[in-house]
Amino acid sequence: MAVASGCALSLGTPYVPLHRLPGALRDADSTLAGIVVTELRLPRLVLALAAGACLGAAGLVLQEALRNPLAIPEMLGVSSGAAFGVAAPLVLAVSIPAAVQPLLAIGGAVLGGGLTLLAAGLGRSPSAVLLTGAAVAAALQAALLVLMVMADQLDLQLIYRYLLGSLSARTWDDVTGLWPWLLVAVPALVLCAPVLSVLRLGDEDAEALGVRAQRARVAALAIAIVLIAPVTAVCGPVAWVGFLAPHLARRLDPAGSAVGWLPWSAAWGAVVVAVADVPARLALAPVETPVGAWTALLGVPAGVALLRSGRRRPTAPRAAGSAAVSLEPPGPRGTEPSPETPGHGHRQEPGGEPGWAAEAGEAR
Repeated sequence: MAVASGCALSLGTPYVPLHRLPGALRDADSTLAGIVVTELRLPRLVLALAAGACLGAAGLVLQEALRNPLAIPEMLGVSSGAAFGVAAPLVLAVSIPAAVQPLLAIGGAVLGGGLTLLAAGLGRSPSAVLLTGAAVAAALQAALLVLMVMADQLDLQLIYRYLLGSLSARTWDDVTGLWPWLLVAVPALVLCAPVLSVLRLGDEDAEALGVRAQRARVAALAIAIVLIAPVTAVCGPVAWVGFLAPHLARRLDPAGSAVGWLPWSAAWGAVVVAVADVPARLALAPVETPVGAWTALLGVPAGVALLRSGRRRPTAPRAAGSAAVSLEPPGPRGTEPSPETPGHGHRQEPGGEPGWAAEAGEAR
């Protein structure tokens, strides 16, 4: 993140060396370098970090709630719905203030997510939610294509860049528009993280522990909408960040839980967007390319590599420990293990029932 931030603030026209950045930030209004750094590059960098953090956290919430590593905002109709809510007024020539655009994005995201949940039976099955979300996302993308056919040439260029996800020409006004939504989403994430750890156990076990799985899944989708929709309203649907960041967070701590993965997923999302924005701004200079194209270009092979390496990873220590217990040398033929033998207090009998005799022996 430090390297990407330094490149984002230094590289470009004019070039500002790293040792001159403090002076450029201090003399914001008096020099050309100060104006470029503080009014153009710094808000773009802050927006990239905030947008990436929101998308990374939302991706983890969706993957943990649906217990599927492929559950991403682009597969559930949330990003497509938010993009549809912002693009429709532009094509229909309806003048919308900038402050209302996040509300339109949230309305579109609620439309996409709500259709997904209703079609899947209000989140009755995680796999049904994911498959239905893919169908809803395809339908909303078809509606966006219809809007692009209806648009004139100028609006078509704007919509095309927006749908790919772009940070071009973003200012401090766009950054300040995100903070009210973050103030709502961050406390909700803190409360949601322990519930996500329970949902990983499955719906039946979650119900046994007092968590209503369907309601928790709907609440998780609502939190993801609050995180994704304002970012989509400003930057467009930046693809594959919500997929890549949670997998990178899990690689740091494979035996962790959602509580520990959440901050790392947000941090990795910020890193992915900040790194991708550097070539988006400089690769074809003076023409800027959409950052969403670079996140997809980098995210797809990286995500596939992470999935393949995760599949080949050795068995976790917990599983290895249980295997060691089950492969213990048996006692003499025809005899059962003694209840007083240390370490057999939680061992199951061959018939599948727990060793009640062992627990009774321990109680005595």
